[in-house]
Amino acid sequence: MLGRNSYGKSGIRLVRVDRGGTDHAVSDLTIAVRLEGDFEAAHVAGDNSLVVATDTMKNTAYALAKEFSGREIEDFALELSDHFLRENSHVSLSEVSIEERLWNRLSASSFEGSSNERRTARVRRSRDSVALHCGLKDLLILKTARSAFSGFARDRFTTLPETNDRLLATSLTAEWTHEAAAGPFAGRWEAVRRTLLDTFSAHDSASVQHTIYAMGEAAIGAHRGLAEIRLTMPNRHHLLVDLAPFGLTNENEIFVATEAPYGLIEATVTR
Repeated sequence: MLGRNSYGKSGIRLVRVDRGGTDHAVSDLTIAVRLEGDFEAAHVAGDNSLVVATDTMKNTAYALAKEFSGREIEDFALELSDHFLRENSHVSLSEVSIEERLWNRLSASSFEGSSNERRTARVRRSRDSVALHCGLKDLLILKTARSAFSGFARDRFTTLPETNDRLLATSLTAEWTHEAAAGPFAGRWEAVRRTLLDTFSAHDSASVQHTIYAMGEAAIGAHRGLAEIRLTMPNRHHLLVDLAPFGLTNENEIFVATEAPYGLIEATVTR
C-alpha cells in the first residue's frame, strides 16, 4: 500500500520591488510549497490527471506576488496556502514556507544585505484548520561575559575543563507558533526577535540549555499571542589558544573559532 506522501516545489526565488512610495521596499524571498491529498493514482497507476505541476506552483507564487497588496511574509504565506486548497478540491493539506533575506536601507532606493539572518514564516493549512509558524534562521549572536559551563557529568572520557568565564557564540534559529493565524503582523516579528536578543544579552548563563530556556520563557511571557516557541542553538565553539610556548598568557582574549564538531542544543517552550 501507498503510505503518506507529499510533493511540492522548493527553492522558488522571488524578489519583489514595491515602488509605491518615495522609499522603495525590497522583498527577497525563497518559497517552498508542499501538498498532500489524493495523489495515489499518480503513484500506483501513472495517472497524472490530479497532479498540480510543480512548475504551476512556481508560476502561482510569481503571479500572486504581483497581485498581493501586503508586505508581510505571513500574509503572503496565508494567501498562497489558501489558493492551493481553494483551487484543488483533491488537496487535503497545503504547506507554504517562506524565508526572507533582510535588506537594510541605505537610501530611498539603495540597500545592503550583509547578514546571513533570514526571517521565516510557515503556514500549514488543511480543510478545517490553519497553523501559522513564524521565526528567524541563522542569526549569529555572541556574548563575551556572563557565560559559564561547570558542574557537568564527568567520566573517564571527559577532558573538557570547567569554566565560569567563557565566550558563548551560536547561530540562532527560532520558530514560534501563533495561537491565531490572523494579522496584523507588522511589528510582531520584530518584537519577538527583540525579546529573544535582550534575554540572551542579559542572562547569566550556566549553559546553553539554561539560556535557551530563559529566551523561550521570556518570549512566551512577553507575547500573549504565542502558543509555543522552539529554539535551536548550535554551540559555535571558541577555544582558548595556548600562548605559553611563546611566553605569553591568554586571559580569555585570543581564541580559535571551530566549525565542527559542535554541540547542538534545542528546546521547545510552551504556554
